[in-house]
Amino acid sequence: MEDTIYDHYIAIDWSVKNMAIARMTKKSNKITTIDVPSDIVELQTYLKNLKGTKILAIEETTTSQWLYTELKDYVDEIVICDPHRNKLLNEGAKTDKIDASKLVQLLKAGLMKEVYHTADKFLYLRRVVSGYEDMVKAGVRLKNQRYALLRACGKNGDEKDDINLGSKGEQFVLECLNRQIRAYEEEKKGYEEEFVRLGQKYPEIRHQKSLPGIGIINAVKIVSRVVSPYRFSEKGHYLSYSGLIKLEKVSGGRSYGRRSPRYCRQLKSVYKSGVLAAIGGNNTINDYYEYLIREEGYPEYQARNKACRRLAILSLGVFRSGKKYQPHKRSKDAIKREKVLSGL
Repeated sequence: MEDTIYDHYIAIDWSVKNMAIARMTKKSNKITTIDVPSDIVELQTYLKNLKGTKILAIEETTTSQWLYTELKDYVDEIVICDPHRNKLLNEGAKTDKIDASKLVQLLKAGLMKEVYHTADKFLYLRRVVSGYEDMVKAGVRLKNQRYALLRACGKNGDEKDDINLGSKGEQFVLECLNRQIRAYEEEKKGYEEEFVRLGQKYPEIRHQKSLPGIGIINAVKIVSRVVSPYRFSEKGHYLSYSGLIKLEKVSGGRSYGRRSPRYCRQLKSVYKSGVLAAIGGNNTINDYYEYLIREEGYPEYQARNKACRRLAILSLGVFRSGKKYQPHKRSKDAIKREKVLSGL
């Protein structure tokens, strides 16, 4: 949030049945609240009729992206805020109007942590990736159920579809699971074909795919989640967002250890799996990994973690440069490491 003074500060607590609206002005801290049935057209009209500059706050929920898209043209700025940080809402009585009133106080005081939202071209990518991940989770569950059923019948668990379990009830369940798994494999293939099409359409995806260990699916995940590399002022912020570093807690000159921040699990999984795919290959990430083990004496798990951070930094750099990764353009340190490795 920028330190801009607006004429109107508005907060909305939206639900399926009703919407609570709270408003303050730059000249007064008096809170005006209304609680009416939910209607997006009425809400747009309300915002349009307010004269002057307007900033709107909405808590991050399943409907926040839709509200962002529908309302962004009716206000000067929208803040989708992190509900985990709004501790004031947990105090005292709780109703929709009270929540909206507390939310607008936090907004005017500048005490909100914003959650990134956008209505640009990559929104479709987010929808596709979300659908793909939900489908994969469902497919894994089906395969686990099939494996458990076969093991319960004394089988190895990896038998083919045409196996006969003997019991009529168990055979019926197995056939149902087999049909669902075949449907899952077909749908998964359709998603993968769509990822290939998206990779041909968006250069950002092709650039990420040029990195060691990053395939087309993980490239789409990176672009759909990051959207804009300029959200992150420095590489440390990006590593924190990706869950690849821990933050130190210090108070009164005393350290209370390092703790993991709230991070994007999707990005952490992408870079972790990317490093595992890169290790053992002929690429810069594997060179770095081998150097850390042989020359620096790091244990394997620490070397993998450092390689993950290196891959994430390269990914951010590729995003910012707007070009494919060019491994032949190496730093002096990288060249030095290669010379050391070549002499082993």
